[in-house]
Amino acid sequence: MLIKVGCCGFPVSRSKYYKTFNVVEIQQTFYDLPRIEIIKRWREEAGPQFEFTVKAWQILTHPPSSPTWRRMRTCIEPSLRDKYGFLKPTKENFEAWDKFIEVIKPLNARIIVFQTPPSFGYSKEHVANVKEFFSSINRRNYLIAWEPRGTWYEYRNELSKLLNELDLIHIVDPLRRAPARITKLLYFRLHGLGPSEVNYKYKYTDNDLKKLKDIVFEFKDQVREIYVMFNNIYMFNDAIRFKQIIEGSS
Repeated sequence: MLIKVGCCGFPVSRSKYYKTFNVVEIQQTFYDLPRIEIIKRWREEAGPQFEFTVKAWQILTHPPSSPTWRRMRTCIEPSLRDKYGFLKPTKENFEAWDKFIEVIKPLNARIIVFQTPPSFGYSKEHVANVKEFFSSINRRNYLIAWEPRGTWYEYRNELSKLLNELDLIHIVDPLRRAPARITKLLYFRLHGLGPSEVNYKYKYTDNDLKKLKDIVFEFKDQVREIYVMFNNIYMFNDAIRFKQIIEGSS
């Protein structure tokens, strides 16, 4: 089993990051589409062995009412704003998907991360959106990984069926819950611990990381690859510490 450890975004300079880890999850693509020249520069400076995973553009997953839309430079016609977000199977969302795929192409990524907000909880309408959107887009051999938030976990059986039907990788924080679908490739995102779904200010303890290691190794006979991606303020140091624990165990 191959364990890949990294961060969601660059918490330090890119040159320092490339020397420390072999994978990163690009976050800039969530807020807006970078220029292709920037994407090409990242690919060239990282080297051929470095891996990028990419977070899907928020225009696909989050509604215009989301505060994260304030960081988007792309101008959207006001009369069309309700056509975007929540994985709506609209012409506008499908066109946005095609633009996104075209921009990220130089990265040679193979995994695209979709993270939907808590407001996109379980409902018949949202299930229908998920089915039609992921069934309609041209995946172009990308692996699609989805991190649902909100009330989906109150309907775990329905979620599991949906993930299987659409061949989606289920993203979870393994210190909070187990994935509802086990695939040969698992993708974990760690957002800190606490009563809320995310706690970016949390710093993982040694016991947390040892527990995480034990959870990861429970999959060694079922899984070929596991991505463990930290997404908290202390992610750089926490990821280094976890990598050292993994290497020590190996």
